[in-house]
Amino acid sequence: MKYNYYQLGHRQRGDEVEVTLSGNAANVRLLDSMNYQDYRSGRKHRYYGGLVKRSPTRIPIPHSGTWYVVVDMQGLRGTTRSSVRVIPNETLSPLPEYNPGPLSSLVQPVHAASDLINSDDYFDVFISHATEDKEEVARPLAIALDAEGLRVWYDEFELRIGDSLRRKIDTGVASSRFGVVIISPSFFAKEWPQYELDGLVTKAGTGKQVILPLWHNITRSEIIAHSPTLADKLARSTSQFTIDQIATEIADVVKDDLHES
Repeated sequence: MKYNYYQLGHRQRGDEVEVTLSGNAANVRLLDSMNYQDYRSGRKHRYYGGLVKRSPTRIPIPHSGTWYVVVDMQGLRGTTRSSVRVIPNETLSPLPEYNPGPLSSLVQPVHAASDLINSDDYFDVFISHATEDKEEVARPLAIALDAEGLRVWYDEFELRIGDSLRRKIDTGVASSRFGVVIISPSFFAKEWPQYELDGLVTKAGTGKQVILPLWHNITRSEIIAHSPTLADKLARSTSQFTIDQIATEIADVVKDDLHES
């Protein structure tokens, strides 16, 4: 397979890679050294980016290190020319000041609440997360929400040996009033969190659930590169609030909404 590659050298987290295409759409992959070697060898690899149809496009550097950009036409027709430049973090235009409002401003009445209240199978909150964020965020948050009196769907609480993972997740998503999504670089690199998010977004679109994003070790510009829709949602960040503070606010939102319903 033919491809163009660009060695970016050592780059700092927060720098952005700008890729410009002249011609057809192409696959653009931002890879660290290890994953670049895996890509060259035809092995499974992780990358940031994806199919780019409009250019220029920018991809944030998720962490400091040596980085490469690969542009290829795998699965596509035609050819394209490409150019790449790195924009250091200090030269980027600042984002508007983030002034988070209360989470309660997110909530509209959740439909079909009475169907869930009388059932032993409902959950107040479903926690979607990547394994890498379990120790630092997901487990402490699940424990704190449980202490607040909420019924929490969290994998360590609900999964047992022999369970069908997909079936249990589908059940948890379908029977939860709120979905807490822990958004991090690891979240976007894993398939299962993406599967859970797809289910949460689908249910939220029916008016039967509210998604509460929680940002962890990630910036708004990084989220925009993966999902502009998620970046636009009111969120809480672990860099600004403690887990206990976040749990208390989520619990207040859930209890208030349940009372109103």
